[in-house]
Amino acid sequence: QEQAPKSVDEKIMSRPTVTVFDPSTGDSCGTTHMPDVLSAPIRPDVVHDVHVGMAKNKRQAYAVNDMAGHQTSAISWGTGRAVSRIPRVNGGGTQRSGQGAFGNMCRSGRMFGPTKTWRRWHRRINQNQRRYAVCSALAATAVAPLVMARGHRIEDLPEVPLVLSNDVAN
Repeated sequence: QEQAPKSVDEKIMSRPTVTVFDPSTGDSCGTTHMPDVLSAPIRPDVVHDVHVGMAKNKRQAYAVNDMAGHQTSAISWGTGRAVSRIPRVNGGGTQRSGQGAFGNMCRSGRMFGPTKTWRRWHRRINQNQRRYAVCSALAATAVAPLVMARGHRIEDLPEVPLVLSNDVAN
């Protein structure tokens, strides 16, 4: 047994309504239908993923100098000297001579896996996913416990969402 599709009037009547308040007096001056976007499903996981992805698009590339850690002449002493085979700085007459060089475990050596500017900094987010996240975030603003959980002080508001008449623009 199939149900007949609802008419436009039935759909409008089933939508929740919100009270419209007059900003000068604070009294209600009527009601209006709540927009469908405020009744959208709330998906914090989608909102979080889209937010994280879009935040990555503001990053700037950074990297270390290609020559960092290799700006010295050094060669390994080989085996048989009871020291590790890490390259060591040549010369004498200074504290630097004989010290390990080049390796990531050495003082003044290069880092492990030097950062490169061609790292993948930006992320592409589907347009539909962005729109879904915006709708979900807007719908969350219509739920009083969620708004209060974010730390907003809304105890004194008569209703959430708070709708004001057009007189507020004047």
